Amino acid sequence: MPPASNPLVLVAVAVVVLSAAAVFGGGGKSLTLTLERTSHDGVEMSELRDRDRFRHGRILQQQPTGVLDFPVEGTYDPFLVGLYFTRVKLGTPPKEFYVQIDTGSDVLWVSCNSCNGCPTSSGLQIQLEFFDPSHSSTASPVSCSDRTCALGAQSSDSFCLNQNQCGYTFQYGDGSGASGFYASDLMYFDTIVGNSLASNSSARIVFGCSTSQTGDLTKSDRAVDGIFGFGQQGFSVVSQLSSQGITPNAFSHCLKGDNGGGGILVLGQIVEPNIVYTPLVPSQPHYNLNLQSIAVNGQLLPIDPAVFQTSNNRGTIIDSGTTLAYLSEEAYDPFVNAITQMVSQSTHPLVSKGIQCYLITSSASGIFPSVSLNFAGGASMLLKPEDYLLQQNSIGGAAVWCIGFQKIQGQGITILGDLILKDKIVVYDLAGQRIGWANYDCSLSVNVSTTTGNGKTEYFNTGQIDNSSSRLNYYELLPIVVLAFTFYVSSLCHFHLL
Repeated sequence: MPPASNPLVLVAVAVVVLSAAAVFGGGGKSLTLTLERTSHDGVEMSELRDRDRFRHGRILQQQPTGVLDFPVEGTYDPFLVGLYFTRVKLGTPPKEFYVQIDTGSDVLWVSCNSCNGCPTSSGLQIQLEFFDPSHSSTASPVSCSDRTCALGAQSSDSFCLNQNQCGYTFQYGDGSGASGFYASDLMYFDTIVGNSLASNSSARIVFGCSTSQTGDLTKSDRAVDGIFGFGQQGFSVVSQLSSQGITPNAFSHCLKGDNGGGGILVLGQIVEPNIVYTPLVPSQPHYNLNLQSIAVNGQLLPIDPAVFQTSNNRGTIIDSGTTLAYLSEEAYDPFVNAITQMVSQSTHPLVSKGIQCYLITSSASGIFPSVSLNFAGGASMLLKPEDYLLQQNSIGGAAVWCIGFQKIQGQGITILGDLILKDKIVVYDLAGQRIGWANYDCSLSVNVSTTTGNGKTEYFNTGQIDNSSSRLNYYELLPIVVLAFTFYVSSLCHFHLL
């Protein structure tokens, strides 16, 4: 985890939490993880920025033998701000939990029995559950001397409770928090090797058992059972399964950007000829990249490269949990000015609630220029107009399109969220310490590489695996429940995780 001096990171505070003594009991079934997104309608861009601001308070080997395939459900649209979550099965007998996907943290935690402040119902139309270690025959406590507890202590995320039990407390940027103790138990999943599906697999992992939640985590409108951290530190499930030789030390996603929604999430490395890679900035708690320049219609913008260099309050972060995209003031103004100058003859520029917008009567793709984000190693991310613009509303039959990039005042942070990550394969190659991407139709199947026990690299295509319980049928998605605007406003403050 990043140091507390970084204003955009999670601050972990050690407090004494309820002891987990005597709650552990002394089998298994397969697990299919399904990533879902639920959406809410009628949102203004200013509210999207407020939601992201909460999240930014936290913005923080053995040879692998297979991959885990987590199909995505739900609908993506920046104005239907959604919550991505997946299902995990833990314990014996296995119990299923809905957990939010969070690439900005490392720990998987779920609500536990006798939880103080944990919601008991959810406006997401899901059944909330509570983990009870005493009801799992395979659960065991994590002592303060355990290696995994030491990993958390290095980043101030864990500490020693009474009776030598490893505990944790997370304090989030919006004032909410979760605290509890760590448990060790079985997690169930389907492992894919080559074109074969091995069901009923399991592995022992360490995860958090939260006995207290505060702030927005106590609200039921957007409640889930916990958080699934996809960070790169040793406490993450990605790292734990990789160290056991179960999966590669990599994960990938591809999120559909149209109203059909859906996508792909795998623990493994998607292989596609057009993927370009750039190195991760070393020794960072988040997925920091070295952005070097921005070009609009092929013309480099007059931005000092030092603006993008990584430091305590500068740098570029890939975050699939942020809805919009964010630039420092030094980069934002040249970016918006260049676009406005290029389209001023074909549009009517206007400012709406502090956001640069444009009134147009024809297709945005035929008017607005392309944008290139240029990274270290010669990797460029090419953005089409719909990757940096959002359609706000209509005035007198003309469409209002607004810049989706937002300005971060007083900080040099660049955050690349769902607005520009959609319709792209994004590969987090943690073993190679690099991130790659390529434009892609995320409704199609993908090839994923894996290394077998004999060291041979093999590939499988998700479209070749007949696994209806773990693959998304995009044409059979259940209709999304459109919630009232007042309900949505109350739910915005729950987006504090990054």
